[in-house]
Amino acid sequence: MKKLSSNLTFQVLTAIALGIAVGALFPGFGASLKPIGDTFINLIKMLIAPIIFLTVVLGIGGMGDMKKVGRVGGKALLYFEIVTTLALVIGITAANLTQPGAGIDARTGVATQTAAQAAEASKYTAQAGEMNWVEFFTHVVPHSVVGAFAEGDVLQVLLFAVLFGVALGRIPESYSQPLIGTFERLSHVMFAVLGLVMKLAPLGAFGGMAFTIGKYGISTLLPLGKLMLVVYLTMFLFIFGVLNLIMRYYQLSLWRFLGFIKEEILLVLGTSSSESALPRMIDKLERYGCSRSVAGLVIPTGYSFNLDGTSIYLSIATIFLAQAFGIELSLTQELTLIGILMLTSKGAAGVTGSGFIVLASTLAATKVIPVEGVALLLGVDRFMSEARAITNVIGNGVATLVIAKSEGEFDEARHQLALQGAGAPAESDLVAQHTTAPADQRG
Repeated sequence: MKKLSSNLTFQVLTAIALGIAVGALFPGFGASLKPIGDTFINLIKMLIAPIIFLTVVLGIGGMGDMKKVGRVGGKALLYFEIVTTLALVIGITAANLTQPGAGIDARTGVATQTAAQAAEASKYTAQAGEMNWVEFFTHVVPHSVVGAFAEGDVLQVLLFAVLFGVALGRIPESYSQPLIGTFERLSHVMFAVLGLVMKLAPLGAFGGMAFTIGKYGISTLLPLGKLMLVVYLTMFLFIFGVLNLIMRYYQLSLWRFLGFIKEEILLVLGTSSSESALPRMIDKLERYGCSRSVAGLVIPTGYSFNLDGTSIYLSIATIFLAQAFGIELSLTQELTLIGILMLTSKGAAGVTGSGFIVLASTLAATKVIPVEGVALLLGVDRFMSEARAITNVIGNGVATLVIAKSEGEFDEARHQLALQGAGAPAESDLVAQHTTAPADQRG
């Protein structure tokens, strides 16, 4: 019993159950617990920038061959585009087949919204109007390196880390090797700090779930239950259909992989943010058999370019609103919609609510469906954000395994140890053991 109570999975599950109970029984108190969940997510965000920087720099520095870096990055981006486009097509198809918005008088729903809902809807509409996708891509280049780290911008940190890693591989070894050794030690320290922060994961999950149920209430699920059901079922089919087939093609088991990352999935469920699992996913994928260079490059990039769950949600929600407003979309309009979503979905980060802003910007870009219609989704969006985030995390994990396998950067021995629950050491642990051992004990 003592062993069970000390298990992180058990602790997070218990915290989620308690959060649901507190939010349902004491909604006012539950809603007031939002700072607890937010503080935990901020603790994780605090570590994301340095962990990504160190992991990517060490990964590229370890690759040596810069052509290989470009090949891995290019292959990852191609995979991301193919799979997210497939997710968009599946989402639109599911929405057309199930018709979740049929029979809803959207104009009445928007007209009778509360003042609070109207204010929140107008906030998202204003943010959507301000979004400029040319600016999004130029924003990848930071004004300063310090600013990128201070703001925790994943893409900006990733860009600087790639440039730093490439430069590190181009200078003489007499300069680069001491620096790599220092970064190795810093990397271990940062993951040790992450281990300390993760002890607070149950508290963060409790606060996040109590706030969600307390503020929005379980009763808010009923009017838009069909939409939620379609979203959840489509994501379920995507994970166990599309991603499962991809894993089987590469002779890997999706079920075993999900069992290996169950703690990260529960953490995302409790906090409703895929960013909360980002640092641990890099470490977990290394332990599962992927090389550090692939895991360190693919996982952070995927958080901006491989958002399978967000793509499914955006496509279903857009078709749902068209149906709710009685707007018939032609095949050309739906194909145009897929094209726009291919761009706008790349602007959704792994933070709660970002998908909602991107939805508003997509509606603004199409100019077919009233942007004010997002007000209809305010009550249930938070409940669907968990499904989006979990699907994003699983999709990025599968992408990393696929790239590692295709590049011959997958350690089967380490993989088997991980499956046996033997706590397979990550590649970085093996490097550290080698570099810190006495000279007469090194291989």
